[in-house]
Amino acid sequence: MASALRRTASRLRHRLRSSSDLLSPPCISDALRQGVDSSLPRPVRLNDDVLVSWMSFFLLFATGAGLVYYYDREKKRHIQDINTNSIAVKEGPSAGKAAIGGPFSLIRDDGKRVTEKDLLGKWTILYFGFTHCPDICPDELIKLSASIDKIKEKSGVDVVPVFISVDPERDTVEQVHEYVKEFHPKLVGLTGSPEEIKSVARSYRVYYMKTEEEDSDYLVDHSIVMYLMSPEMSFVKFYGKNHDVDSLTDGVVKEIRQYRK
Repeated sequence: MASALRRTASRLRHRLRSSSDLLSPPCISDALRQGVDSSLPRPVRLNDDVLVSWMSFFLLFATGAGLVYYYDREKKRHIQDINTNSIAVKEGPSAGKAAIGGPFSLIRDDGKRVTEKDLLGKWTILYFGFTHCPDICPDELIKLSASIDKIKEKSGVDVVPVFISVDPERDTVEQVHEYVKEFHPKLVGLTGSPEEIKSVARSYRVYYMKTEEEDSDYLVDHSIVMYLMSPEMSFVKFYGKNHDVDSLTDGVVKEIRQYRK
């Protein structure tokens, strides 16, 4: 009898323990914790160096875009000034005197100081550039040199081609002399002090600005325009980079013939 009671009590304790294990809060808590951990994404934390790198890149990009916009706006403004003044000249006597051109005093590539008065009585084409220009200036001067010979053939007029430096710090008299003789024997080179170059550039509405400066190695961004001046050194017309040798030649010959009428 006692033995039977002990066995019955043992079975009851086992059942109660099993039920208690199934309803145990730690089991439910662990199950819930595992379910939550496996279903929800863990937060991603960015490295501080990565954030700094992206911010630096953004600031560099914004600065570069701002500089490009500024240079482009300045160039367009100066070209617009040239266009406006050219139209004013073509309108006739009521438009008044041309706003392009004026007195200057510069040093010729032979070392002699000259002024605009030394060019009186001759048709002249002025081009502003610099001797360290990698491609545009040489291309334009080659075009100008070829046109000078063709203008002579078609009109019988000797037009004086003139190169004026916009890089006075590097373009010495000797440097300009060596440069111009590579293009045409009649090509006249002019340079001067920074103040003198600034003055003549302002008179002819020429834009120029140093870019990519690193020690003494830099480029000069500038207007790419040729100015046709009459024998009175009055502005007649300008010709941009879009003109080739033939159109430049024909345009100048046309102006010379109209002037003779």
